[in-house]
Amino acid sequence: MDVLWAPWRLEYILGPKPEECVFCIPESTDEDEERCILARGEHCFVIMNKFPYNNGHLMVTPYRHVSHLTDLTLEESNNCMLWIRRSIQVLEDAFHPHGVNMGLNLGEAAGSGIAQHMHFQIVPRWNGDASFMAVFGETTVIPEHLYSTYSRLKPLFDAITA
Repeated sequence: MDVLWAPWRLEYILGPKPEECVFCIPESTDEDEERCILARGEHCFVIMNKFPYNNGHLMVTPYRHVSHLTDLTLEESNNCMLWIRRSIQVLEDAFHPHGVNMGLNLGEAAGSGIAQHMHFQIVPRWNGDASFMAVFGETTVIPEHLYSTYSRLKPLFDAITA
């Protein structure tokens, strides 16, 4: 029998669930590495999904706690799109995916896990990444530890803002 290791999942499974919104981040950058925040823009930030669908799964999230795309100002919307574009470029430079899924789920019925604070999902994809494990075993294989991915992506995001 093969064993798949995902040690970071235990923290989520056994750990306390925060009552506050995980996307309402402090102004201080002291917790950015722990929270897996890769970059901060004027109106939004880029954060890694701690429970990813695939290696390199990112989210672009407005600072303001809003639940719908139409709640964003034009400046916030434009800044989110800028960081989505930058995030895709970083993922392509770092991982060379065969494709990228990018989307926004508005509301719980649409599949949003945290519907109260909208966030754009960016998921790099490779031919064959939806293997028999995902289809039959309902298991996703993430080939790199979360913080190793953070360490790989962070300098690329830092270079954008330098």
